[in-house]
Parts: sequence; structure tokens; C-alpha cells
Amino acid sequence: MKENKIVELFKQGFDCGQVVLSSFAQELGMDTKQTNKIAASFGGGMFCGETCGAVIGALMAIGLKYGHYLPNTSDTKNENISKIMEFREKFLMKYNSTVCRELLGYDISKPEEMKIILEKGLLFNFCPKLVSYVTEILGEILSQDNTNGGEKNEN
Repeated sequence: MKENKIVELFKQGFDCGQVVLSSFAQELGMDTKQTNKIAASFGGGMFCGETCGAVIGALMAIGLKYGHYLPNTSDTKNENISKIMEFREKFLMKYNSTVCRELLGYDISKPEEMKIILEKGLLFNFCPKLVSYVTEILGEILSQDNTNGGEKNEN
């Protein structure tokens, strides 16, 4: 997804996790209302500077495509874990952490640090670059064949 589109979505009030997950809604058999609601609590590292919301959005998408939902399906579970590790490895090739406050250099949950984040324009400069990269990686992973024995996770 292009950075300018991400900025536009941020200005509309959507957060990084929502932007990532909703950009793959159709491919995952969902609508954007569902994906935006599911991801609504995860922006800014759950709004406390923890795991980056864009990363969480990507992990949710991977789980929706590759996640296990039946008992005793270790092959499916292992494939999902493999996709998660692939995502993490690729993400960490470019960024030094998956933690929001470490990525930004400031803690979004602290008002005085949030003020700095806004003053420096990080939400509209740094974050869109990161979200764009996440959607690029996620697109590659989701386009891979689902090799869990032909089992498709039904909605």
C-alpha cells in the first residue's frame, strides 16, 4: 500500500493495525467493517506502546489465512507458526524491533512523549513507511500457496 494512501487513512482516524488488516479484507473473505472493528484496539501497540499495531494487524491476517481452528491439526498450526516467523524475520531485516515505543523512540501512552511524536510528525512520516513495508511483506506471505493439506479455514 502506498504511503500517501496510508496517511489519508490515518487522517480519517484509522490506526496502523486497521490499515494493515483492512487492506487484505477481501482476500481474507471479510469486509472492511469487520476488519476495522477487529483491529480497532491494537493501534499504537494497543495504545500503550507495546507490539506495533501494524505487526499485530499482519499477524491477525496470517492467522485468518493459515491459522488452525480444529483440534489435533498440528500441521496447520506449524504452518501458521512458520508464516509468523517468516513475517517477523522479514520485518526485522528493516526495523530493529516489533515494539511500538522502540520503533518510534517514544511511548505513545505517555502524553508528554505523544506530544513529541506529534511535533516530530512521526505518525505521518515514519509510521506510513512502516505500514507500507508491513503490507508489502504480508502481501508476499498471503499470496503463497496454503499447503496445509488442502484444508481451507472456513469463516
